[in-house]
Amino acid sequence: MPQVFRPYADTIARLVLLAILIVPFAAIGVAYGVMWSPFVTGENVTLKQPVPFSHEHHVGGLGLDCRYCHDAVEKSPVASVPPTYTCMTCHSQLYTNAEMLAPVRESLARGVPIQWNRVHRLPAYVYFDHSIHLAKGVGCSTCHGRIDTMPLVRQTQPLTMSWCLECHRSPAPNLRPLADLFRSDWKPGADQDQKGERLLREYGIETGHLTDCSTCHR
Repeated sequence: MPQVFRPYADTIARLVLLAILIVPFAAIGVAYGVMWSPFVTGENVTLKQPVPFSHEHHVGGLGLDCRYCHDAVEKSPVASVPPTYTCMTCHSQLYTNAEMLAPVRESLARGVPIQWNRVHRLPAYVYFDHSIHLAKGVGCSTCHGRIDTMPLVRQTQPLTMSWCLECHRSPAPNLRPLADLFRSDWKPGADQDQKGERLLREYGIETGHLTDCSTCHR
């Protein structure tokens, strides 16, 4: 009787069965890896801007307060992008002919806003309010990192749902006194556990509903 299967057929069958078990889980793992990678989250990606505005120079070097440019951040859901005339408050007197500032001068002359490339971008179905986070003691650098050391702003946190939920479940480690909200170099101290719990009570933060779907999805 002629041989129907080759000697290596059993090996192939075993490999196929093994692949049926492994490939779906490997595909899921790869999908999650891509989903959490900077390619999707934008973390640590530096975008090219129409004007190379340096927070390292303006904030870290000159000591500008965040609110000088982002003047709506304490009273509005959005931080606001400064209009051109805010830039020209200084640059009508300083570096008036600098080539890198040509787009600023052109924007003022034409009355057309500078088209900045947004760095921190959330999906349209996510509601985020800057003002309430500041009012409850979450400072700028908690989400935006050490802006004062960045020649060009980059996203330092993943801004994923799991990252947000981690803070909403336990906000105390990230709470700071209102006087320190705009300090880029703020770090929690060794006694942050006690301070955070005290600030939870002081700011009237009720964690029971912070993870409700409607908190961020409205």
